[in-house]
Amino acid sequence: MINKLLVANRGEIARRVFRTCRDMGIGTVAVFSDADAEGPHAAEADAAVRLPGAAPADTYLRGDLLIAAARSAGADAVHPGYGFLSENAAFARAVIDAGLVWVGPPPEAVEAMGSKIEAKKLMARAGVPVLPELDPDAVTEADLPILVKASAGGGGRGMRVVRSLAELPDAVAAARREAESAFGDPAVFCEPLLERARHVEVQLLADAHGTGWALGERDCSVQRRHQKIIEEAPSPAVDTALRDRLCRAAVDAAKAIGYVGAGTVEFMLAEDGRFFFLEVNTRLQVEHPVTECLYGLDLVRLQIEVAEGARLPSAPPAPRGHAIEVRLYAEDPAAGWRPSGGTLHAFEIPGVDARFRVPPEYGLRLDSGVENGTEVGVHYDPMLAKVIAWAPTRGAAARRLRAALGGARVHGLATNRDLLARVLAEPAFLGGHATTGYLDEVGLDVLAAPLAGGDAVRLSALAAALADAAANRAAAPVLAGLPSGWRNLPSQPQRKSYEAPDGGTVEVAYRLTRGGALRAEGHDGVELVAASPGSVTLGVAGVRYGFEVRRVPDGTGQGGTGQGGGPRAAEVYVDSPLGSVALRALPRFADPSDLVAPGSLLAPMPGTVVRVETEEGAAVTEGQVLLVLEAMKMEHRIAAPAGGTVAELNVAAGRQVEAGAVLAVIAAPSTPEGNPQ
Repeated sequence: MINKLLVANRGEIARRVFRTCRDMGIGTVAVFSDADAEGPHAAEADAAVRLPGAAPADTYLRGDLLIAAARSAGADAVHPGYGFLSENAAFARAVIDAGLVWVGPPPEAVEAMGSKIEAKKLMARAGVPVLPELDPDAVTEADLPILVKASAGGGGRGMRVVRSLAELPDAVAAARREAESAFGDPAVFCEPLLERARHVEVQLLADAHGTGWALGERDCSVQRRHQKIIEEAPSPAVDTALRDRLCRAAVDAAKAIGYVGAGTVEFMLAEDGRFFFLEVNTRLQVEHPVTECLYGLDLVRLQIEVAEGARLPSAPPAPRGHAIEVRLYAEDPAAGWRPSGGTLHAFEIPGVDARFRVPPEYGLRLDSGVENGTEVGVHYDPMLAKVIAWAPTRGAAARRLRAALGGARVHGLATNRDLLARVLAEPAFLGGHATTGYLDEVGLDVLAAPLAGGDAVRLSALAAALADAAANRAAAPVLAGLPSGWRNLPSQPQRKSYEAPDGGTVEVAYRLTRGGALRAEGHDGVELVAASPGSVTLGVAGVRYGFEVRRVPDGTGQGGTGQGGGPRAAEVYVDSPLGSVALRALPRFADPSDLVAPGSLLAPMPGTVVRVETEEGAAVTEGQVLLVLEAMKMEHRIAAPAGGTVAELNVAAGRQVEAGAVLAVIAAPSTPEGNPQ
């Protein structure tokens, strides 16, 4: 029996495993890097062991440190979670050699699937359909389009689509760098790219006594950068006959490697119904909650029980209903999926029925790695949480999930929340027609558009201004009961300016009459019903809307002070039924030290400069890549916003930069007369 278990991972998956351990009466041990010292997973375990450093290579990828942590904390078992060393056979073997229980498949099975190159050969011998493997050095025009893939790991890292031979060298080099950084193995290979295919996978569970379950399929076709963002079970594209064929192929794959424990066999499903083996994930999957909801199981509990030698029942329970999971990421889809870091000031999902477990009846589940106040850094994957809706039908699950996302309060970071909500209401998705190219087919101009339109942004700014005025009056040392900006005679309106989510400026001009009526420029007929520092109610064309306003003081002091002497909110978050809007309060007078030179190229996020592809004095064109940043385990290309000359270059390869740092300055080209164009 396992008495104390160490989770060799972080964030949401560590918290998920700890929840099951508490239910089973098993003690828990967390490990944490310096970047995760204040993380929720470290605080929730019975004991926590520091891994010095922040980079994965120095912490969560150090098997020797993880085993030492288990010994020092008195753990007798290790659960690898997913990512990091979860599919590393050498680590699994080292855990067992250290006398600890490995909560995972046999090292031999992990090893057999650890290389996608060798795994495909093994599956072909077992009769499982596979796509041909292509040597990157031997790809021809006739092979295109192709997909470059890392041989180790997963999660979309180390993957590139190539549609021309000219792109191939850079794609292979970039894939190798990402694979080395994320998994410690730079090996890559190529395979044909299936256009308009679907990504489906079969959940497996097997014990050491010969009993194995195939728990149906999940559809994971909605992806960005080859990483899943929406998963569901069952797949709307799979009928009973196809499900039987997929499950048989998955079982054959598991038997070929003597699989024990929880695992997933992934396939690409072509338009004509043919399917091809992708890989076996020899671990728990990020999307395991949809299968848990469907079958009423705790897969982590079953993993632990199998590791303790228990027998599975002869057959699993029958599935019920439909489940959809979305991955909430700290990233901006409209800005090329740029990761976002910083403080998560608020994280609230309405209507959650269960956390890290199946709801007692159909409902909403939340598995999160963050809480209010969590610092989200650049060292790890930007996933904040998974929100799962389980309902009697697919349509009901999508509706429940979209409502939860629309009402969520996620303050402090850019996220993909609005995109996920839009997908869940988009006709092609609701019709069950989404393929792996879905986001490109529909277009980010549609799907990444904010839920709050222009009118909602302007009303939210008005509500923010009224809430700010209410806060100033509440803090006033004298005459606090007077309306904001009150004068004996009508005078100039109150004016406030905010930076809008699209980078533009929203000007608010209003005054309150002697009777307290609102007169706001550009808002004819808008009525002020009530205002307090935290909430404002406005009547719009006879319909009342409530706006919840949260102000985050500017720690740098840039926002100045309000009339009451307190700090003005530099960041203002307004949530209403019209959508959530993030604003930045602009000071009345700009601080000269905050100004940057024209043509400055600013770091969009904290990260490490991987390489620089230009030099001072070089002529550059609009869109030309100047340097590459690595953040959140992905490479991000920084391009010139306009043509010109590199007047300043302030970074070099290997340097770490903060968000907003001036990386370079591009001087505009000059006319023949010597004046800038």
